[in-house]
Amino acid sequence: MGARNFALISGILYIIVGLSGFIPGMVATPGPGGPDVAVGAGYGYLLSTFPVNILHNLVHLAVGIWGVSVFRSYVQSRNYSRGLAIFYGVLAIMGLLPVLNTTFGLIPIFGNDVWLHALTALIAAYFGFKTPTNRELREHERELVGGRARNRF
Repeated sequence: MGARNFALISGILYIIVGLSGFIPGMVATPGPGGPDVAVGAGYGYLLSTFPVNILHNLVHLAVGIWGVSVFRSYVQSRNYSRGLAIFYGVLAIMGLLPVLNTTFGLIPIFGNDVWLHALTALIAAYFGFKTPTNRELREHERELVGGRARNRF
C-alpha cells in the first residue's frame, strides 16, 4: 500500500468517525472526573472510549475530506500523510499535558485519544516519509509531465 491508498483509506475512516460522533447512540455521556471543555455540544465518549465533541467531530470530517480529495495524486497524498503525521503527533503530545489535553478548552484530546493519535501519526509518517517505490516515482513523474502538458494549453 502506498501514500495514495493510505490517503483514501484514512480519509474514509475519518469521515466515518466524524459522522459517528454526531450519532447520539454512538456517544456516551461523560462521567465525573474528565476535564471540562468550553464547547460542551456533543461532548462525550465515542464508542464509550474516545472523548469527542462537535469541534472534534468537525476536525475528523475535515481530515477525512482532505484525504479523500487528494488520493488521486501521489505528491498530494504524500503531503497529506506528512501533514497528518505532524498534526496527530503534536496532538498526541498535547494530550499528555494536563494544561493542553483539551486543546485550550475547545477539543478533548485526552485518555484513549492519546494512543490513537500517536498510532495515526506513526502510520502517516511511514507513508509520508518513506522512500518512494519505483511505481510511486513513475506516478510522480506522470503528474509532473501531465501538469506541464495541461499548462501549455
